[in-house]
Amino acid sequence: MGPATQSSYVTALRFPFLTRFYDCVLAATIKEEKFKQLLVEQSSIQPGHRVLDVGCGTATLTLMLARHAPQAEVFGLDGDADALAIARKKIADAGAQVTLVQALAFEAPFEAGSFDRIVSSLVFHHLTREQKKQTLDKCRELLSKGGELHIADWGRAQNLLMRTAFLGVQLLDGFETTTDNVRGVLPRLIEQAGFESVQETRREATIFGTLSLYRAVAP
Repeated sequence: MGPATQSSYVTALRFPFLTRFYDCVLAATIKEEKFKQLLVEQSSIQPGHRVLDVGCGTATLTLMLARHAPQAEVFGLDGDADALAIARKKIADAGAQVTLVQALAFEAPFEAGSFDRIVSSLVFHHLTREQKKQTLDKCRELLSKGGELHIADWGRAQNLLMRTAFLGVQLLDGFETTTDNVRGVLPRLIEQAGFESVQETRREATIFGTLSLYRAVAP
């Protein structure tokens, strides 16, 4: 998920020609299936829920959500046309019922209060502080009363080793967008967007740093 304009859009691995390798890179480096499965289970999706995957990319998490909750209505949102092309093929091959929409997170074309769950994986570290706030405000707007936000992204480093490991991510994705993550600022930004019961529910050590899971409730 990238910045506010398509002309300055930042793709998942920073350079568009790397998008085709995104799934392979995640699978090989950061326990992708494990932490995304944890996020799916944490989301507690119920039959009839409407679920939005913000920054769905190539739809790995989106498909996991659809398989986990076949009686839910699952949507994927992303601004990267190349990633969505891969996502559409994966969804078609899986025969899954998923709706994909191309748009930036804070310009999501849905009605207010139209989702019961919003999930997001490895999106917020691509956003500046202002874009993080805009995206969280939009998530708050789109969630129904009592709806839940579930995020997996880079979090505060557990130790010096994890902090050093995260430098690789910062060199690739930029220090401006990633510093809030590694300093543990994201929960405060979630609270400032009007969410309640904000929690960091889990931390996972990876070769690139600490991955954190967060949960929050729309009042």
